Amino acid sequence: MSQAEATEGPIKVEFDNFEHGFPEGFGPGWWGQLAYWIGIAFATFQLYVAAFNYLPSQVVRGVHVGFLLLLTFGLIANFTAKSDFGRALGWVIGGAGFFCGLYQWIFYADLIARDGDPTRLDLAVGTLLAVLIFEGTRRLMGAALPLMCGACLLYWFFGQYLPSPLNHRGYDFDQIVTHLSFGTEGFYGVPVYVSATYIFLFILFGSFLERAGMIQLFTDVSLGLFGRTRGGPAKVAVFASGMMGTISGSGVANVVTVGQFTIPLMIKFGYRRAFAAGVEATASMGGQIMPPVMGAVAFIMAETLGVQYSEIVKAAAIPAILYFASAFWMVHLEAGKHGLVGMKRSEIPSAWKALVTRWYLVLPLAALVYMLFEGFTPLYAGSMGLALTVTLILGTAITTGASSNVIRTIFWVGLALVVAALSRDGLQIVPVATVVVGLIVITAFVRGGFAALRACRDALAESAKSAITVGMACAIVGVIIGMMSQTGVGTIFGGWVIGLGEKSLFLALVMTMLLSILLGTGIPTIPTYIITAALAAPALAKLGVPLIASHMFAFYYGIMADLSPPVALAALAAAPIAKENPDKIGWEAMRIALAGYVIPFIFVYSPALMLQAGDPMAAKLGFYGAVALASLKALVAIGLFGMVAIGFLFTRLTLIERLVALGGALCLLGEFPFSDTAGFVLAAALVLWQWRQRPPATVEAV
Repeated sequence: MSQAEATEGPIKVEFDNFEHGFPEGFGPGWWGQLAYWIGIAFATFQLYVAAFNYLPSQVVRGVHVGFLLLLTFGLIANFTAKSDFGRALGWVIGGAGFFCGLYQWIFYADLIARDGDPTRLDLAVGTLLAVLIFEGTRRLMGAALPLMCGACLLYWFFGQYLPSPLNHRGYDFDQIVTHLSFGTEGFYGVPVYVSATYIFLFILFGSFLERAGMIQLFTDVSLGLFGRTRGGPAKVAVFASGMMGTISGSGVANVVTVGQFTIPLMIKFGYRRAFAAGVEATASMGGQIMPPVMGAVAFIMAETLGVQYSEIVKAAAIPAILYFASAFWMVHLEAGKHGLVGMKRSEIPSAWKALVTRWYLVLPLAALVYMLFEGFTPLYAGSMGLALTVTLILGTAITTGASSNVIRTIFWVGLALVVAALSRDGLQIVPVATVVVGLIVITAFVRGGFAALRACRDALAESAKSAITVGMACAIVGVIIGMMSQTGVGTIFGGWVIGLGEKSLFLALVMTMLLSILLGTGIPTIPTYIITAALAAPALAKLGVPLIASHMFAFYYGIMADLSPPVALAALAAAPIAKENPDKIGWEAMRIALAGYVIPFIFVYSPALMLQAGDPMAAKLGFYGAVALASLKALVAIGLFGMVAIGFLFTRLTLIERLVALGGALCLLGEFPFSDTAGFVLAAALVLWQWRQRPPATVEAV
């Protein structure tokens, strides 16, 4: 492939539905303008909720779902309707959905007063809300998730006619509609609460960071660090996608952004098309397990478990690092197997220069992580991180035209002093908002300032558009949550898992893994996690698996489903960029992500890997000794699995050597007598044997 082909403009990625985002823009003509300004109104409402939060939670959830329905039907009509009449009809239907959400605000006190005794209007609005959520989700994501939720709804209505133990006592129409559409255990349950607060705010935060230039910084640093190493372009893809995951949390979004650059680059330097796309798909999906954003599931998990968000982040940190280390190791071995080299020095930027020039872009992310670990709420930490990002964008616009560095320094120091003076009693939202408003006013009067303001305005609108898919998924899974909370059917599945676990915890884990992957082949990661966690995680916890580990186990395999054929949505996103068959990419991605399929088993048997109590080795080695041992075992196991998958270390592996590597890896996963010793011995023997078999003249850099 020529250099021109490798660096050509963005490649359009088509999907059968809008599950992974809408096309660029907001639609044609003034219809697009309508959607754009409604998106800004939606984002402004969410900012108000995050900053001041004076409205009752039920009202916030209702208005949030109303905006989601309005933009879902409006944008789909903008992009698919053939005439103005079709677009108008879409907006009218969306307007009906907005009214259903607004109904929670208008009749808030009345709904509380007549809880359990709905009026005919209540039932009509509740039924309309259900119809619109199902239809909106179907048009947005396809039929899989609505069909699954529809089956749960049918069970809710007619489950009393099933044989025991699958039956329930039976519920009337008004009971089901009231539980589903009015209250906090149906459409307006915990997932929508999290969508209306944390998720939207962090989507907004990531959008502003991207506008500030964070993607370019990640790319330049990745190229500078790894571009010249063996198989450098693939390592750049892994590292850049991991960094992108810290702010986006969206696997497919990473594929279609970072992948536009990395996949053609890998192909140019000799990687097979399917392997190059598989690397990007694997690394991008890892963005959902990379703290602090973690594909928004971390927020839902924290609310579900009733723990601080920082606890989820700490538990996820080491497994996430291991996941990316595994992908990094796989591409290193593949490059060695095929003799692929790195890039020329003239082709790559300086990582140090990129950091020195734009180090300040890291400040919002660093501040966010610091505040989360200091115990601040995600809403507060996200609001402050967002405010800092906006300050950097506007401050940079103001100082761009300054004649010297001295003036720029005086501006930033003066700004810091103003914030400090306004925050003598602690960093509060109102003083910070005052500073941001002041910067907006100043920016409007400097040269080039309007471009920065437009970028911020566009970020608001784009964030609203990006939040639609996640929000609608959170709304419709309320059917499953509501059905399970009212019928208690989850205890049946939990009983099956516990029954298996009494015979073998491994079998219970395999059953949970298969459930997560099967669910994830047709629905997004968030509903996959919510459903699997509701069904299986409590049962695993009763079998002695730490609660966070059981929930994270379900989450991991929901992500792996997007890499697993026959659906493999991440592979589908990478296919048109690589110009390769999605199934081939999916199988390559599974091979590259092999360690990702075993890491959850490692942290279930060795909870210290997630910094959780209960590790069997903690009594002998202490807590941190157990953490070190679990991490070492996982690293060696990952190294062995990589050798099995790629068939190379210092030279190509024979079938016998691959079997020895597989045996060593399985020993390190096992919990039988002397399994760890056997695993380490087999690993050391194989590495030494491979070292002796290496070509004598081969000296390659890592």
